[in-house]
Amino acid sequence: MSKVASHQRRLGPVERDSPMTATEPAWVFTLKSLLHPVLAVGCLMACLAFWGASLRGPYFLVAVLALVASAQLLDVVKPYRHPGLRSSLGALLGILLRWALVIGFIWALLHVSHLSHLFEFHILSSWALITPVVLWIGDSAARHLFTRQHDGETGVRKAVIIGLTEPGLLLEKRLNRDRSLRMRVSGYFDDRRAERLPPEGLNRILGTQSELPEFVRRNDISVAYVTLPMTPSSRLEALLDALRDSTLSVYFVPNLLVLETVQARFDVIGGVPVVAVCESPFFGASSIAKRLFDLVTATALVVLFAPIFLFVAAGVRLSSPGAIVFKQRRYGLDGREIMIYKFRSMTVTEDGDQEYQQVTRGDDRVTPFGAWMRRFSLDELPQLFNVLGGSLSMVGPRPHAIAVNEQYRKLISGYMLRHKIKPGLTGWAQVNGYRGGDDLESMRKRVEFDMDYLRHWSLALDLAIVFRTAAIVWQDKRAY
Repeated sequence: MSKVASHQRRLGPVERDSPMTATEPAWVFTLKSLLHPVLAVGCLMACLAFWGASLRGPYFLVAVLALVASAQLLDVVKPYRHPGLRSSLGALLGILLRWALVIGFIWALLHVSHLSHLFEFHILSSWALITPVVLWIGDSAARHLFTRQHDGETGVRKAVIIGLTEPGLLLEKRLNRDRSLRMRVSGYFDDRRAERLPPEGLNRILGTQSELPEFVRRNDISVAYVTLPMTPSSRLEALLDALRDSTLSVYFVPNLLVLETVQARFDVIGGVPVVAVCESPFFGASSIAKRLFDLVTATALVVLFAPIFLFVAAGVRLSSPGAIVFKQRRYGLDGREIMIYKFRSMTVTEDGDQEYQQVTRGDDRVTPFGAWMRRFSLDELPQLFNVLGGSLSMVGPRPHAIAVNEQYRKLISGYMLRHKIKPGLTGWAQVNGYRGGDDLESMRKRVEFDMDYLRHWSLALDLAIVFRTAAIVWQDKRAY
């Protein structure tokens, strides 16, 4: 098992499959999508009733904002979440993070519109504190309901998979895991010889493709998933034509496993289906959640570290001649140049656009005070203002000097994909021991972790990285 995979397992599940699908029963789809928004508004109404206030007037506006923001920023209920203390605490943490974003969104709108004076603080504060607990309880109760309702055989739809392939085997595992879908795979149909098929599914072969229509009629099959390559084939066309004589629902499952995908997902543009195989994880509500997380965290840290800013600035000024803060050009989102800020820790301030010499242990360019700063990463503090300005994120792939990028993009396949998102003040690679190091192998591992972060981003992962960074920075022997 690779080091990346082992770290994924310690942090939690890494599958990024969607918790919503149109193939599930209507009541499940409705409950999963509306539970959190309805509970949020219900808690507001309960708080208003407790304090003797009315939902009319300005509180009706808050209810509407809560309904919209909760629908966008809160996760839908995931009935396949594994039971246990760790899973429950993870669900609670996710709800707390996203509810904080909802409250931040509403608070910002009320202040910008100058309506905050119309509300009673004790009403909104009690609502803000009670709601995440109610959401967590409701989430747990809904998952328990899903489990009880779907343990029996009543209403289970039968499915077959055409093509014993890796995507087909993976699809069956996911269908079995999410019992709310009420789907059971009867088996596979494939025309290929046994030696060309995955050995783990040979005992699940029900017959050849020509035998499928008769099997569908005799066994009340509702759904067929085609996992064969979507290339012109007379046999496949004949099979689909034969299946039109039934009420079978047919789905094509593209084989994205053969590609090195980053945030693979589907979209429809003017009725034309498209498949993203390389895209940023930050779109829609995710981009808003990421930006709010950056703003809240960076603002809190700037306020918290204000005395340290002043102390370090004075130390740089008094310890050596030169500027307190220096700027350096690096690659940012989509490979565009950005300017980042650092406290000067060296006697030189290399821009790094043409060539860049990595700092080494005992480097005589580093000042004594600069060495102390670098030991605790205090030279990076001005980059909090980059985060507030939007050129950096709190968490993401660390930006490299332009000369470094130009060197390694020619040596490491997919190197530039790490720029599909904003670079970060800290990152998944850094908390896993790949901070610094200018050799090819170190850079390969850093890019490997950066790509892993792109594939499996979540707010909980960002928060875990921030806390791990705080724990590591005080004992990192690699800092020099």
